[in-house]
Amino acid sequence: MSRNILVVDDDNDTLQSVKDIFEHQGHEVITVNDGIKCIDKLKNDFKGILLVDIMMPTMDGWDTIREIVDNRLEKNIDIIVMTAIGTTHHEKMKGLEPYVHDYISKPFNISELIESIRKLT
Repeated sequence: MSRNILVVDDDNDTLQSVKDIFEHQGHEVITVNDGIKCIDKLKNDFKGILLVDIMMPTMDGWDTIREIVDNRLEKNIDIIVMTAIGTTHHEKMKGLEPYVHDYISKPFNISELIESIRKLT
């Protein structure tokens, strides 16, 4: 079963690569380059899998996830964090653990990312 995927990353190459990979597998993929646009998509009834980068300007991934939870937008999404930060125990993650289904380190292994998505479909 394919699900919608929303990719949030400030790197255009990452956005395009992830989009190409998952569209090829039959998913509808939407890309945005910051957390504010992500929140707008969720407020406009996006349902599916959210792949969110942590290190972004303006609103980082943790702040984006916090905003999602604070606005009760987490109900119809599954969140996967993608980041080059080497740890899953960041101070800003406290309290958000129940909302994050997986944590993928960059540069990510494509097979690992595909498997993480597959578990949620």
